Amino acid sequence: MARRIESCTIAGPAGDLEALLEEPEDVAPIEACLVCHPHPAHGGTMHNKVVYRMAKGLRRSGRVVLRFNFRGVGRSAGSYDHMIGELEDARAALAWLRDRYPTLPHTLAGFSFGSRIIMRLGCSTSGARQLIGVGFPTWREDNTYLTRCTVPKLFVQSTVDEFGPRPELEALFETMAEPKALHFIEAADHFFAGALEQLEQFFATYPLASD
Repeated sequence: MARRIESCTIAGPAGDLEALLEEPEDVAPIEACLVCHPHPAHGGTMHNKVVYRMAKGLRRSGRVVLRFNFRGVGRSAGSYDHMIGELEDARAALAWLRDRYPTLPHTLAGFSFGSRIIMRLGCSTSGARQLIGVGFPTWREDNTYLTRCTVPKLFVQSTVDEFGPRPELEALFETMAEPKALHFIEAADHFFAGALEQLEQFFATYPLASD
């Protein structure tokens, strides 16, 4: 299936943000989805292979997908701001996406660092149909806000994840507010080595969250 893709520039709080918008082929989109990339200070970009597979699977499922580079990455203006500025970048990207598709429900998704950003954003901003955290890191972060977050949450994790080990994520998941779901994919590491096709297929067939 060929991609329908548009390069975009989004006005962000620290300057322009580089973005890519992908629409499903030959069908009207059923949902708008923002996808956030991994850690900007460790080589994360919107072209990361996990982010790319997530976006491709979501597009195949009939969703329109917006990926963007956080400040200081690629052609996005600004510099790394320790999650504070990046959260505002995601907020600006979401506002742009919702303005572009005002009649569609929306979902927030992210990988690794990006999953932390979308969980923070989605749990503090009303309106998201669901939050999808892929490769969610369980360390160096206060996750207690998830015990109070009643937005539907889906976590997708490698069975071997050095930044979010299965026992730690399962323990954290037990403390989270409903509704929630947890899905593991057999893979070799945090980056879903050996299982990127399975990851893409999971999102290509994953249904909308219930209203």
